Amino acid sequence: MNTKHSNYGALVAIIAAIFWGFSGCCSQYIFENFTVDAAHLTSFRMLSAGTIVVLAGFVTGKIKGSDDMTAIWKDRSDIIQLLVFAVFGIMLCQLSYQKAIYWTNSSTATIIQYTGPVMIMALTCAMAHRLPTRKEVTAIILAMTGTFLLATHGDIHSMVITPRGLAWGLFAAVTMVTYNMLPQKLIKKYGSMCVTGYGMVLGGIVLTIITRAWEAAWPLDLKLWLAFGGVVFFGTVLSFTMFLWGVAQIGPVKASLIASLEPVAATVIMIIWLHADFLFMDLVGFTCIFLTVFLLLKKES
Repeated sequence: MNTKHSNYGALVAIIAAIFWGFSGCCSQYIFENFTVDAAHLTSFRMLSAGTIVVLAGFVTGKIKGSDDMTAIWKDRSDIIQLLVFAVFGIMLCQLSYQKAIYWTNSSTATIIQYTGPVMIMALTCAMAHRLPTRKEVTAIILAMTGTFLLATHGDIHSMVITPRGLAWGLFAAVTMVTYNMLPQKLIKKYGSMCVTGYGMVLGGIVLTIITRAWEAAWPLDLKLWLAFGGVVFFGTVLSFTMFLWGVAQIGPVKASLIASLEPVAATVIMIIWLHADFLFMDLVGFTCIFLTVFLLLKKES
């Protein structure tokens, strides 16, 4: 029975990773075919997905007879922490990722964002006042090499992706660190559905106000709204729910290893659906960063 649940958990986590990759391609499709601002897409995505997650949390809580979705609003300190996470964690992470897709493509943005675990590792070493291990140094070298190859194709005198694209991708990696580290205490206390759901809603509200997203005039095109539905439902609601279920079945380490299939899924979907061209040096760069994730996660197992 345990083996059966483990197999189901792994399969569900794989599907979640594929959905994440598909979501990035949906964003790229929108940017390539419609005049849509990345910040507006991010705000609408967060508001829509956050609302669905919060409502799902209330339904789940009602079934369990708990008040998990309201308890967080009874502690002023936790409310402040939630707002900090909403703005400096989830909002900036989502915004920078969408901006990176806009200026590069879904696959490149995703793989550059995956240098985030290296930054988490470096920060952990600094906080523990220790030097990185040999394995961690190897991970740093692989991540830097992969990023360099993606940006230059090995030619130090040229950039094959725009400086803005590289900057937003690296910023997405930085915000991936804050996204993972800021809410840990809140999640332990209230659960991931509560913290993430409210974080999306609050971050979406803040970004909507900053960018005046309500003034955005999106065309009434079925393909646009289907792609947006893919970003919200497949890339946020379903993937988030399925991944959490997978974590419960197979554990966070195995689930994180499987989640790192996201850039592979994004690349394959982008080539098949969006007919993107890839060079050998792109694949080498992807491989370097992909190996980095496996190397760091293997250390924890």
